Amino acid sequence: MSSVDGLAFEHHLLSPEGLGAIPEVTHQGSAGGVACGDLIQFRVEVSSGTVAAGFDAEGCGALTACGSAIVARVSGLPLLEAAKVGLVEVAEELGGLSASKVHASELAVDAFHRALGAAARDAEPLARSDRRLVAMSGGVDSAVAAWLASEDGTRDVAAVTLELWRDEESDAEASCCSHIAVRRARDMAHTLGLPHLTLDLREEFRAGVVDPWIDGYRNGATPNPCVQCNGNVRIEPMVDLADSIGAEALVTGHYARFSDDAADGLEPLLREGVDPAKDQAYALARVPREVLARMEFPLGGMHKPEVRDIARKAGLEAAETADSQDLCFLAGVGREAFLARHGGVKTNEGPVVDQEGRRVGTHRGIHNHTVGQRKGLGIGGGEPLYVLRTDSKSNTVTVAPRAAISTLRVELVDLDLRADATRVTSARLRHHGATGDASLELGDDGAAVLTFAQPAVAVAPGQMACLLEGDLIVGCATISGAGA
Repeated sequence: MSSVDGLAFEHHLLSPEGLGAIPEVTHQGSAGGVACGDLIQFRVEVSSGTVAAGFDAEGCGALTACGSAIVARVSGLPLLEAAKVGLVEVAEELGGLSASKVHASELAVDAFHRALGAAARDAEPLARSDRRLVAMSGGVDSAVAAWLASEDGTRDVAAVTLELWRDEESDAEASCCSHIAVRRARDMAHTLGLPHLTLDLREEFRAGVVDPWIDGYRNGATPNPCVQCNGNVRIEPMVDLADSIGAEALVTGHYARFSDDAADGLEPLLREGVDPAKDQAYALARVPREVLARMEFPLGGMHKPEVRDIARKAGLEAAETADSQDLCFLAGVGREAFLARHGGVKTNEGPVVDQEGRRVGTHRGIHNHTVGQRKGLGIGGGEPLYVLRTDSKSNTVTVAPRAAISTLRVELVDLDLRADATRVTSARLRHHGATGDASLELGDDGAAVLTFAQPAVAVAPGQMACLLEGDLIVGCATISGAGA
């Protein structure tokens, strides 16, 4: 963008609107910091459905001008109209932006939308309507979900993106929950003509997902952060936001479906997506049933190539975006390095022993090993050996032949059963793992035992068991160990 109206920029620089203003009920959002030398903080109030905003800025003059431009654009607007203000509107208000000032506009827009999202969460709820709130990550799946929800123009649609994690050591471009991903999703939503809100859940994500994940590996378990994230951190705040803006449902790009009826008198059960390579019902199994009842999955009946084809035909910029392959908060950082950096989990060498307790090698920390693992043990020759279990107290890894890591019985805790136990006919013990015929025996205090028809291999404590009847998710539980 090139500067076309120096007078407009000078006006906002010398007579900034909203600089130092503090709305009566304030929600804050900031961007920038010491590293870049620029810092801007917005304060936003939503009262009687309209927006009031103020800001403070330190650093370059362009940051002050951009903050002023946003205040000028959003003051007095309804919440969802203010949520349409982004980089294009800032440039228009300033008469254009030179390349050197784009960074300032990005920071100002980031800070404003963080504050606006916080204000939206606490705003007086709007009357329920046919409106849809679409969760957007910046990837192709959520972009197509948003396009499908809005393309016929028959109902209002708004978008939301969660900011969950920021780590200067990780690749922000590869993460679906970083500030870069939020910007990408916001630009996509605005291109579609949709208002976009940002929910900053970084504290909740650290406490509810990252810290338990670190503790799990520290204690020799194999945690499942995606299940925890969906069940306890991500989904419910977006449904709450849907309530705040009067939306009937939350639309996401998950590859999942619902059962066709509610024969048990409750809400329909979650159902696997038709694309087995992309099915995400496993990762949604912990989402409370009453929350699932507020969700829609337009991609559940599609295969991934169909989704990309829709994106190409619709001209969506995300059409060729690569699928995420890693945990979102790792984003290119190795597990060992991440655990050391964020959890203080240090490499603590210890013995690798066989089932008789004979030492056969040395490991570099139990957090580097999980049940069923063969590679990385540093044990050569003879029969292939696999990790049977890890013991954090003795700092020991026990290995055994493949037959020893197979079991017919799997012990469960934290059972969440959404239908009668007799309906459990199969189970899956890891995301995209094989499904095996199984039956469920209930115990006390949320405990249970799964009995498989054929041995299950590499049963890892901390992983989730997804309980199935055909392609219906009838329950889930956390694996505590292999039964006798």
